[in-house]
Amino acid sequence: MKRNYLILGMATLAVAGAVLAQDPPAKTSAPKATSHKTSAASAENGKAVFDQKCAICHYADKDTKKIGPGLKGISKRGTFTVNGNKVTTEALTTWIENGDSLMPGMKETLEPQQIKDVVAYVKTL
Repeated sequence: MKRNYLILGMATLAVAGAVLAQDPPAKTSAPKATSHKTSAASAENGKAVFDQKCAICHYADKDTKKIGPGLKGISKRGTFTVNGNKVTTEALTTWIENGDSLMPGMKETLEPQQIKDVVAYVKTL
């Protein structure tokens, strides 16, 4: 019995040693998106996500209601039609992530970068 524990312990140590001896994954840091070209790419990606996930309820090219409000000119309007709050990047992000009683939150459906891209797109409408 003691011999089995000894063999099991040695095998466990060998596996642990092999795991620790592996090279850690290379760390990559994505550069911050600050250029106009990157913003345009983000908005373009956001349009694709919007067309797939948001257009079922929202018009992008009209300000009239579909299921949810039309989003054309939302940045120029400056306020949300639902609650009158100021339209900012942070407010749009929070709204898309969490939704409200009339709109489901999308943070479980969309990746954080997709939400940023949709916000970039909506701001161009």
